[in-house]
Amino acid sequence: MNPSTQLAGHLIVECLVAQGVSHVFGVPGESYLAVLDGFHQYRDKIRFVINRQEGGAAYMAEAAGKLSNRPGVCFVTRGPGATNASIGVHTAFQDSTPMVLFVGDVASDQRDREAFQEVDYGVFLGPSTKGMAKRVERIDDPDRIPEYVSRAFATAMNGRPGPVVLVLPEDMLTKETAARPLPRVEAVEAWSDPGALRTLREMLLAAKKPFVIAGGGGWTPQAAQALQRFAENWKLPVGNAFRFQDCFDNHHPQYAGDVGIGINPKLAARVKDSDLILAIGPRLGEMTTGGYTLLKPPKAQQKLVHIHASAEELHRVYQADLAINATMNAAARSLEVLSAPPELPWADWTAAANADYQGNLVPQKLPGDIDMPAIVALLQKHLPEDAVLTNGAGNFASWTHRFFKHHGLAKGHKTQLAPTNGAMGYGVPAGIAANLLTGRIALTMAGDGDFLMNGQELATAAQHGARSIIVLLNNGTYGTIRMHQEREYPKRVHGTALANPDFVGLAKAYGYHGQRITKTAEFEPALLAAIERQQGTLIEVMLDAEVITTRGTLSGITEAALKKKG
Repeated sequence: MNPSTQLAGHLIVECLVAQGVSHVFGVPGESYLAVLDGFHQYRDKIRFVINRQEGGAAYMAEAAGKLSNRPGVCFVTRGPGATNASIGVHTAFQDSTPMVLFVGDVASDQRDREAFQEVDYGVFLGPSTKGMAKRVERIDDPDRIPEYVSRAFATAMNGRPGPVVLVLPEDMLTKETAARPLPRVEAVEAWSDPGALRTLREMLLAAKKPFVIAGGGGWTPQAAQALQRFAENWKLPVGNAFRFQDCFDNHHPQYAGDVGIGINPKLAARVKDSDLILAIGPRLGEMTTGGYTLLKPPKAQQKLVHIHASAEELHRVYQADLAINATMNAAARSLEVLSAPPELPWADWTAAANADYQGNLVPQKLPGDIDMPAIVALLQKHLPEDAVLTNGAGNFASWTHRFFKHHGLAKGHKTQLAPTNGAMGYGVPAGIAANLLTGRIALTMAGDGDFLMNGQELATAAQHGARSIIVLLNNGTYGTIRMHQEREYPKRVHGTALANPDFVGLAKAYGYHGQRITKTAEFEPALLAAIERQQGTLIEVMLDAEVITTRGTLSGITEAALKKKG
């Protein structure tokens, strides 16, 4: 090989190093062997984390993007590898998370013949208003690799963050190139229009019951701290959007709770009763708007100020009274210098919002030997302030969503990784990635069905030295679906019961410590030991399926449904 050239596959890795990537997640494939050789070449600068399934790899990359606000990177092979990874792409899109997925592809001279594992990725993963990748591009010329990689990182970060897919023909990766990486790409800040800020101030001065909903992608500690100062200056109540509970300090006296699934009924009423909603960052999707009932599209009954990093998102679902195109860091810093008058008329409104939140922390009495609010209280007591909490999808997540209080980004750390697209199986790989990338304690709340979606990634954790803590709530059922089943078709249970493995034995087989508890008193010593243990831990909590939500029982839902049907 000419000393001034290198394999295109090696250049791909060198470009990632230039972009500051430290970890790449993936499942190896013959379609990108030249890239794998590149990871060997640069093994002292970048780490290839070997996953057991591409869905887990894509989730880990998505979690990396959430933690860093720079693209998490995933490598998969063509066809089945890419289709498995698509769940992570969808999660990154709906969660507005920067991510780059590299897909090894069929050779150029075999394209469009339905070659082995061939897929048209532009069609399958291409840009759509309904959500997959922001951009899908194929690199046919190795000399243009730096251009494509740089553009992928810029696209993933700028505007509304999201996933980008780069397709790598197998034969292209083995060609020689003299091209060199481009400099590291930084996200571009979009600043609030000064005229719009003046209008916003006028709208605030005219309001009686304003309310802030913060969330979405792109939040940094600096942005969260600036938001807090803005809220304090204007004495505003603040709620966090669905699964963005670390955007505003939950311990703050102006915090009103999370606006998402299982919302505090008093908070839902407050959002409806507000006369001015300041939505800073969220898309205002189905989960944050209570199925589009808290704010009714296309024109909400409340005055609406919508601040978002993507111009395309503004006015897409809701016609805002004031739309501001700005990144979260720029928007929050603009808002914090917006001067407030010495007296504001909504002090009681803000205090009542926080009182409602505090009241929602008082649990309802539920049956069984496991007291889930008490278990969450022990997590609150013993986990360090910077611990990362992760979860997938299921009713089990509602325990931490309702009862755990995040300090979060305002104290310098992202502490919640959760999929707003409701993807099962996210929590386990996200927790492993969080511990690998940050070294901080990562605690995953999982259900039995949720765990089995990606539980095999415990092998990845053991191989790479990660030590997450998993609290697995085993109720022997797909609980969320069983709940809906009883509500709609009471006592006609079908397709939701689970015959589970020995989770403790399974954890041990993967290299984790495993422990089963059946009573609340057994949890604290198990948690304390897990925090100190230099090994990952799975604590299986045997939870009665009757305890189906944080507010009621399965039989109660069934009885109410039967009564309603007469």
